[in-house]
Amino acid sequence: MLWLFLLFCGLTLAQDVSNHPDTSCSPTCDLLKEFDAIKKKLISLETRLNDTETKLENNERKNLELERQAENAKVIFSAATGGGGSRIGPFREASILVYRTVFANIGGAYNETSGVFTAPVTGVYYFSFSYHAGGAHGTRLALLKNSRTIVMSGDQQSRGDRTDNGGNTVFLQLQQGDQVHMQMAAETQVWGSDYHTTFSGFLVSQM
Repeated sequence: MLWLFLLFCGLTLAQDVSNHPDTSCSPTCDLLKEFDAIKKKLISLETRLNDTETKLENNERKNLELERQAENAKVIFSAATGGGGSRIGPFREASILVYRTVFANIGGAYNETSGVFTAPVTGVYYFSFSYHAGGAHGTRLALLKNSRTIVMSGDQQSRGDRTDNGGNTVFLQLQQGDQVHMQMAAETQVWGSDYHTTFSGFLVSQM
């Protein structure tokens, strides 16, 4: 490198000064001072270049990690209650509605045993649900995020209305670990089958 060459020249000049400590020292000493200044600048420049290279390498690694996470963060689920074509409910207390017939569960975020969806990554998610029910007991379903009601749908009890259908949709911003589930109100019911009452969702955009 250039600064190594200058260092060699500086050492040669320094040796010359030590061998001839006469009046000729003044211009040589000035040259040595200039050399020291140039050497310090070159060392500083090399240090900054090394720091820049390190930062670029770190940024490249971070970008690759983000790309890998984006590829792995494919979250899609869709499920129906199942139940073989029979009523689910009514129950004395509000309860989680579990969708046991799973059509898709890419990413494994939905638990068909508990009925709870757990966000694997932070991002914006889309959820939808639908139901089919008779009118004898009425229906009231609510989508909950971490035990807080977000949206709902339902119909009142009616002897003259033999069947009810309804549903709702919502976009939610979730943090990693947030939970979403469907809750059926007390003294209400839905029709359980592999076709009618469903719950679905997917990751729209990771954040």
